[in-house]
Amino acid sequence: MDIQPYNPLDKINLGGSVADAMLENAAHPLGGLKPFSGAGIYAIYYTGDFQAYQILTAKNKDGKFQTPIYVGKAVPPGARKGNFDLNEKPSPALYKQLQEHAESVRAAENLRLDDFFCRFLVVDDIWIPLGESLLIAKFSPIWNKIIDGFGNHDPGGGRYKGMRSKWDTLHPGRAWAAKCAARNESMSQILGELPTYLK
Repeated sequence: MDIQPYNPLDKINLGGSVADAMLENAAHPLGGLKPFSGAGIYAIYYTGDFQAYQILTAKNKDGKFQTPIYVGKAVPPGARKGNFDLNEKPSPALYKQLQEHAESVRAAENLRLDDFFCRFLVVDDIWIPLGESLLIAKFSPIWNKIIDGFGNHDPGGGRYKGMRSKWDTLHPGRAWAAKCAARNESMSQILGELPTYLK
């Protein structure tokens, strides 16, 4: 048997410590956040009565918040192009990202913002992608894995020929998504994928 020594400085272990630190933070109502600065990682939890998500609700109610419905990251402006500035004043990237998600939930016809909570962690830029990846691998959140599209943005004029996301098909309400081409799958077909996955 080949037993590898534990290396606390291995990037996976360091990334895991970042993810664990976020999970130790208190959960906050998604719709009640006060502005703050910084970039980082976050998890969103559902506690409502949408029938297809009742397994999640059972795991998250009464303040347990065990299983996120979505995990994401917010990087500083320019980071996606490699333009990190170590001396730049922190931006409200993480707060703005969570606010955008709150607006998406608010627009949905069959969701209530009061049923959503979030945990988040402001963290140095270099650890953000790894922390997000490890959280997604740990929880396989349904809005990351099979109900795609929650984090999508308005593609803008001339690009509405793209197919509407599963998320926007299941949770209609975002005005820009209604301009996109309808999916082949119906809402009921998408819902049919959930029970086996959630179990």
